[in-house]
Amino acid sequence: MNQTQREFRSIDDEFRPKVLRYLTRLVGEREAEDLTQIVMLKVSVGLPNFRGDSSLGTWIYRIATNTAMDRLRGPHEDQIETQVEEDGSLPVGAEAPSAESEAIRGEMNACIHEFIERLPESYRTAMVLSELEGFKNAEIAAILGVSVDTVKIRLHRAREKLRLDLQSGCSFHRDTGNELACDRVPAVVAPPPLRSR
Repeated sequence: MNQTQREFRSIDDEFRPKVLRYLTRLVGEREAEDLTQIVMLKVSVGLPNFRGDSSLGTWIYRIATNTAMDRLRGPHEDQIETQVEEDGSLPVGAEAPSAESEAIRGEMNACIHEFIERLPESYRTAMVLSELEGFKNAEIAAILGVSVDTVKIRLHRAREKLRLDLQSGCSFHRDTGNELACDRVPAVVAPPPLRSR
């Protein structure tokens, strides 16, 4: 095994799980596995030419973002499913939540994720990179190939749109166990026009 192969193996071990998680959030679980394989292949092929103009992580996430965007714009868009990831670990000494509270939490996550999925592609990508992947604005700008100001604008607009969509589409309340829950607000259907006699 040569130096480049050893370097790639180390990169693959570190970044493959991160790329898979990121792509799952962007395109859904069903598409993420295949896309992760494609991204890591592109990283392997491009590694000898990586000049270090940005950090390795930024470069890899940019490849992942472009690969996901190509797939989202492609003919498979109708096959993308929504998948919400949750961290199943509990702090030491914590009690496992009841099945009811787990169900409520799962419904809320699915509801919120559905509203995130409705965001325009550029807003959704910036939101996932910032809120779910933890990248700073400058890193997001490098990944997306846009200015930091553009990232700030997209994040602001994405958060505002998400807030308004959640306000109009969900009714938040506390359940009997004081857990935050939400109910979908039914879509308002306009009554049929009155017929003149």
